[in-house]
Amino acid sequence: MTTTQSTEAPAKAATPPVPGTALRVQNFVIKYGFIFVTVALFLYFALTEGSFRESATLLDTLRYVSVAAILGLGVTLTMAVGGMDMSVGAVAGLGVSVAAQTMVVFNQVGTVAILAVLVAGALAGLLNALLIVVLKIPDMLATLGTMFVIQGSKLILVDGQSITPGMTLDDGSTAPGRFTDGFLKIDRGTVLGVPVSVIVFGALTVAAWVFLARTRWGRILYAIGANPEASRLAGIRVGAYRALAYVVSGVLASVGGLILASRIGQGDVSAGTSQLLEAVAVALVGTSVLGRGRPNVWGTALGAVLIGIITTGLTIKGLPYYTQDVVEGAVLILALVFSFTLSKRRTA
Repeated sequence: MTTTQSTEAPAKAATPPVPGTALRVQNFVIKYGFIFVTVALFLYFALTEGSFRESATLLDTLRYVSVAAILGLGVTLTMAVGGMDMSVGAVAGLGVSVAAQTMVVFNQVGTVAILAVLVAGALAGLLNALLIVVLKIPDMLATLGTMFVIQGSKLILVDGQSITPGMTLDDGSTAPGRFTDGFLKIDRGTVLGVPVSVIVFGALTVAAWVFLARTRWGRILYAIGANPEASRLAGIRVGAYRALAYVVSGVLASVGGLILASRIGQGDVSAGTSQLLEAVAVALVGTSVLGRGRPNVWGTALGAVLIGIITTGLTIKGLPYYTQDVVEGAVLILALVFSFTLSKRRTA
């Protein structure tokens, strides 16, 4: 009895299907959708409101968002290592109080105030690093605790009062100092018509991008955020790099505080309170830019610009201020859909 062997040729290996139109559209939306939203909103306001197109308005928009953007850069660095800094608004407010205390109460020059604010920001970052790296407290909980401590300490230092030139001190004397003209130029001054705060925002954005995207240290931060245990096994000092991210975030928040102090011109005890949500929002919005799904500097900068476009455009149109929160929240949700929902469907 003989057996008949099959003469059929072996089946060819299955080839992956060519992406269909729907998938290509989805990929395009994920990668460029948020940029399209930003451009579309800009064109809408520019075409419907003549004052929106003026260069002064555009520069004022960038000036307005510079603080939230700079704080957002700090949040972006901490997100890169898998964390989140919720204390940036409080640190910025601390910077306002320290600057006012230094110049108004202690009658020091602006340079001394700038150094004092930067040191205060670095110390706040070190406190966060101590809680997170040494004491092993989860990032968000640790920085929330720091936020409340800083806010309370700031009020204790000034007895709950805003610091203004000519104010009466506890001993009955009059505050001898004032905000110096040079210090006030941090936000109110211009270089070739461009506000100094916008220049600072642009310079820090470029510096942060170079650090995160073009240096070994930046790549290590991303590696730690992706897999801290694997990074540790590879010989990376995970704790040191995480501490670095929080210290730099504290310094960036203090730079935002310098701009706020120059903008306000007094030690307002409520300064910085509203900056936290905007800083976190622009950093989260930034994760959706170009479909990266991870913290990135240019995405954070674009997120800040978008927030500024929305705020300025709605203000010019005369809509109530509370509608801005609704629109900003909707934009944040849209960005999170781009970053998480659509991107996960693409990789599923």
